[in-house]
Amino acid sequence: MKYKVTIDVPSLDAGVAFYAEVFGLAEIARPFAVFALLASGEVRLGIMEKPEGSQPAPGTEDRRHYARHWTPVHMDIEVDDFDATLERLAAAGGVCEQRFEMDGYPTAFCADPWGNGFCLLQTRA
Repeated sequence: MKYKVTIDVPSLDAGVAFYAEVFGLAEIARPFAVFALLASGEVRLGIMEKPEGSQPAPGTEDRRHYARHWTPVHMDIEVDDFDATLERLAAAGGVCEQRFEMDGYPTAFCADPWGNGFCLLQTRA
């Protein structure tokens, strides 16, 4: 099985730039005007432009709001150089909300500039 995660952002170019700068992903395809596919090795990450205030699904009263929000689903992103990744995250407009150790490895709760949360984990030996 293969899968990819797609992240909604209000600006496709800004979303691509953030995830490329912070995680070293390269854009490999832009099959639609509002969608880009980024990759590194076997990892695939979709970036989808969706306007602020748009409906996430027909018939729902919900609207997209790009601010930090809780969701029961998030990504865990494992990196080789934890501190350098946190520096790139901050420089690109992301936020480290909490840094701590888990089983002796650095871990952080983070968010991109649009409020999409993820956990940053040091690669375990």
